Amino acid sequence: MNENTALTPFRVDIPQADIDDLRNRLAHSRWPIPVPGRDDRTDFSRGIPGVYLQELAEYWRDGFDWRAQEVKLNEHEQFTTVVDGQTFHVVHARSANPSGVPLLLSHGWPGSFVEYQRLVPLLTDEFHVVIPSPPGFGFSTPLAGTGWELARTAEAYAEIMTRLGYARFAAHGTDIGSGLTGRLAARHPERVVGTHVGGDGRLLGFVGDKLPYPDGLSDDETAQIEAVRTEVAADRGYLEMQNHRPDTIAAALTDSPVGQLAWIAEKFGTRTGGAHRMPDETVDRDQLLTNVSLYWFTRAGASSAQFYYEGEHSGLDWVMAADVPSGWAVFDTHPLMRRVLDPWKAIGHWSEFTEGGHFPAMEEPELLADDIHTFFRSVS
Repeated sequence: MNENTALTPFRVDIPQADIDDLRNRLAHSRWPIPVPGRDDRTDFSRGIPGVYLQELAEYWRDGFDWRAQEVKLNEHEQFTTVVDGQTFHVVHARSANPSGVPLLLSHGWPGSFVEYQRLVPLLTDEFHVVIPSPPGFGFSTPLAGTGWELARTAEAYAEIMTRLGYARFAAHGTDIGSGLTGRLAARHPERVVGTHVGGDGRLLGFVGDKLPYPDGLSDDETAQIEAVRTEVAADRGYLEMQNHRPDTIAAALTDSPVGQLAWIAEKFGTRTGGAHRMPDETVDRDQLLTNVSLYWFTRAGASSAQFYYEGEHSGLDWVMAADVPSGWAVFDTHPLMRRVLDPWKAIGHWSEFTEGGHFPAMEEPELLADDIHTFFRSVS
């Protein structure tokens, strides 16, 4: 039987009962007993500080207006479509320029299509923007089954672009989305105009694991890399849990909104760049809580964790297409970044910024938009 390829119009409309339930749960949160000496709201050394988490949860309960955010989320065309048995949610922001280039934006965890909310208006002068949610993220839920990893998801994204009538397209991604972007180009080089990837200085933490040590490092340079490796290793708790025991953490993330808030907001305290600031000072507080709310309402805390398990056990390697133009934008960069990631200067477009971090579309959307424009103008 042929699969239904329909694009079904979609609007975000969370039932009021779910909003009321969220507020009720937040009002009856059971908080940990404070540990003496752990009253610094800016100290993330042991995870998200309880004092700060309570402040953020109180605003989520009493000050945050989900309905106002829904209006913003519904400003762009959205649809759902079923690929390989899985429902996918897609945002489609068309350019006023009929000859605009289709641009596929891919995100990772703990992001969502909300992550690109401030970026989209900066791109639609030249691009028809398409933002699918990976299986288990956002409204690409519930999961229809196991086995949704990078390769299968990339093929689904290619099919979605076909259904939209886009034979050729540009692609940008960060986090998991960078892997999806590279795999799309490797599998469909005749369709992908170019790939643009966003990264941050913490990528140096993968040296010795997924990345080789570059040749000729001085003792000081080796020490710099080791310092980043130590910092990144301290932040891997969520990764090991989602890679190996997603069902265990799923219970907490689905039953406790404060648990879901802590699980995500911590990453906006430890993975953002620039001067040390609190998560809701680094990115817009309402945008951050819209992202967290989306995870809560769709129960995606549990299902997005499954994507990590599938990736860890898939045996897939990072792939890029040698014959497709590629560009990189690295935020909160480090002096050794290109020497480690591109020692042969093979990447044609390479940009580094001291600002921003792991979530450039939320932290520095103008810088990211300018770099995307510059790169794709050079390869068109």
